[in-house]
Amino acid sequence: MTTHPIDEPIAPMEAKLVDALPEEGGWQFEPKWDGFRAIVVRDGDEIRIHSKSGKPLARYFPEVVALVASLAAPRFAMDGELILPVGEILSFDALQQRLHPAESRIRKLSVETPAQLMIFDCLAIGDDAYRDRPLGDRRAALEAFHRDHGGPSLLLSPASTERGQGERWLAESGGALDGVVAKRLDEPYRSGERAMLKVKQHRTADCVVGGFRRVKGGDGVASLLLGLYRDDGRLDHVGFTSAIADADRAALTAMLEPLAGGEGFSGKAPGGPSRWNNGATSEWVPLRPELVVEVVYDQVTAERFRHGTRLLRWRPDKAAAACTTAQLVHELRPRQLADFNRSK
Repeated sequence: MTTHPIDEPIAPMEAKLVDALPEEGGWQFEPKWDGFRAIVVRDGDEIRIHSKSGKPLARYFPEVVALVASLAAPRFAMDGELILPVGEILSFDALQQRLHPAESRIRKLSVETPAQLMIFDCLAIGDDAYRDRPLGDRRAALEAFHRDHGGPSLLLSPASTERGQGERWLAESGGALDGVVAKRLDEPYRSGERAMLKVKQHRTADCVVGGFRRVKGGDGVASLLLGLYRDDGRLDHVGFTSAIADADRAALTAMLEPLAGGEGFSGKAPGGPSRWNNGATSEWVPLRPELVVEVVYDQVTAERFRHGTRLLRWRPDKAAAACTTAQLVHELRPRQLADFNRSK
């Protein structure tokens, strides 16, 4: 009995992080969107959407299920990204809010803030399997599928064989991208392998050190707590940096101790209970907001750095009051999507 190309679970092809896009020919460059990676499979009335880790996503995005069910194509499998426009930005925070246990809440959000599906690879259409075919063939099939079925909620991610276009996407895309990936034009879809190359999007910001946390069971500095001033003059906690070398810890602690006991954060502050610390309050030491550091970050969600940052340098030349939230690079605005796609 022959297995249909969409009968088995599909592990997505993954990317290996590199410092620069490849310079030789034979590569296709694509934006890596800052959303939820999704393998979307339709087999008649059965619709499956699963994440990169294999977890089912369909129940959290009923509007995407309805979109897929509405297409004239009865059987297919696509690799793509779930993105969600809210007001003026594509919001990763709104995507996270969908992972909610209450179906009524999910249904409400699916109407108020519907998600979109951005497709970027073709795995199967009808009885034709594409995973073993080279990327050039898969891309042609993907574009034909989008011409027949695409619309406002089913989008085609751009692609280019020009390295310069990949560099422009990195430079001009705002925070909508997690980076740019490169795929070999002559290779098949290598399911479950790190067969793509990815250059990650990184940005810098000057932040006020509003406090610090000590190492567990000791007095040394474990992490710096970072702040940015908002328009009303309050200092909000926006993230942390913890990559402190052991050799630097004593000197850093000695530098911070004289500032201890200051006002710290006058706006949003760290240290509240959370799911990450089992509901406990995490102790931190407030500082007078005088020191400034430049940090490298990747993405912003809900006016905070989504992940830990990397300390680039101290900025004694920078006034703390000049460190504002205006520095943050936010997600691409939905109305810019059309121009972004035309830039290919």
